[in-house]
Amino acid sequence: MHALIIDDSRAMRSILRRIVAGLGWETTEAGDGQAALDHLEAGLLPDLCLIDWNMPVMDGYTFVTRVRADPRWRAITLMMVTTESEHGQIVRALAAGAHEYVIKPFTADAILDKLALLGLRDQEVSA
Repeated sequence: MHALIIDDSRAMRSILRRIVAGLGWETTEAGDGQAALDHLEAGLLPDLCLIDWNMPVMDGYTFVTRVRADPRWRAITLMMVTTESEHGQIVRALAAGAHEYVIKPFTADAILDKLALLGLRDQEVSA
């Protein structure tokens, strides 16, 4: 499995990398949506993208809409991981094609539970 971690915060990318690397996943990182799209255009086909909303150059919402508009990338699971906590923003991201939404701050278990719900992890969801 491979995850593309998209966040302008190096510290946040490191936290997310450790979580998915703990599952044995490979990771690639991007500091904004455009850099992430560049990885996809270059042929990277991750199983999962973990996407921040607020980033320079291209935000996470725009990244989601661009990925969903291109049939080459329909199989990629998209999970927003962001500080945007307004209900309207969550609905907007899910309507655009994000599969899941995690609000920062989060725990590793919250990410792992979402991966299990998405069928990307075999373990059961914690209570």
